[in-house]
Amino acid sequence: MNDGIRAREVRVVDAENEQLGIMPLRDALRLAEERNLDLVNVAPNAKPPVCRIMDYGKFKYEQSKKEKESRKNQKVVLLKEVRMTPNIDEHDLNVKLKNVIKFLKEGSKVKVSVRFRGREITHQNIGQELLLKLAKSAEDQAIVERMPRLEGRHMVMILSPKQPSA
Repeated sequence: MNDGIRAREVRVVDAENEQLGIMPLRDALRLAEERNLDLVNVAPNAKPPVCRIMDYGKFKYEQSKKEKESRKNQKVVLLKEVRMTPNIDEHDLNVKLKNVIKFLKEGSKVKVSVRFRGREITHQNIGQELLLKLAKSAEDQAIVERMPRLEGRHMVMILSPKQPSA
């Protein structure tokens, strides 16, 4: 920008996107100064480099406003986790299911994990049946993104919310 540009000749474009042609850097800087604007190098790798005459402060401000607006419209998908053990009681399982459904309605993905302690690891089929039962109960709100899979002493399944059909 301005005095930081290190080229002898530059192609100059004014604030209204009109080409002013190739001119020495000194003339381009003088032209920008006459208009009380900045000379900004927009394409430094071009031959010759392309510089635009613009209000750099206003440009940065508008760019930050656009970024803020795009961040506001962005939807962050959270990954919530529900943990249980293979010998969970029916009522406790229903409470976990309610939590899973609540998280899915909020739009979050849910990681459901069954932790095997001690010798429980020999009965992995119980944990898998438990996870599949939970997925079956929540099938109207969820899609199974990843089927139950053993990761160390945990069996993990990931559910994502169903997209409302338009």
